[in-house]
Amino acid sequence: MDERNLGPREGPFLRARLHIRGGKRRLRQGKIAAGIVTLYDAVLAAMDSYVASLNGQGSVLDTRRDEDIREEKVLYGALVRSRVLDGRFDFEAFDRLVERALKEEMPGYDYHDLLAGIESVMTQLGVMPFDESLLPPEDPKTF
Repeated sequence: MDERNLGPREGPFLRARLHIRGGKRRLRQGKIAAGIVTLYDAVLAAMDSYVASLNGQGSVLDTRRDEDIREEKVLYGALVRSRVLDGRFDFEAFDRLVERALKEEMPGYDYHDLLAGIESVMTQLGVMPFDESLLPPEDPKTF
């Protein structure tokens, strides 16, 4: 998939869905760290897609003058202030967990609450629910 050919909204939107599917698969396979990192990318792609969908529609995010919404934590905060997201998901804790997952495998980590929180964010951003059968098939060689 060449995300750039799909455009600034659809490319990240599809990536978010593909990475939700892939992240869940990795978690089920016991590849916890890889699953967490994949889900993080899915959340970032979903936020990017949402922002891209605002262009030209007159909608604006509640941002501060000195904020750079290209930074993930800043964008998440703006989405919460704008009431796009309810703010119940602890993005800061998720970010710290991703840092840990990048450094070590986490075989005993119980990811179920994390996954529920991510699915809530994805639902609020309009990425979920979706029919996985409409996605391109997974490459069996993928990690």
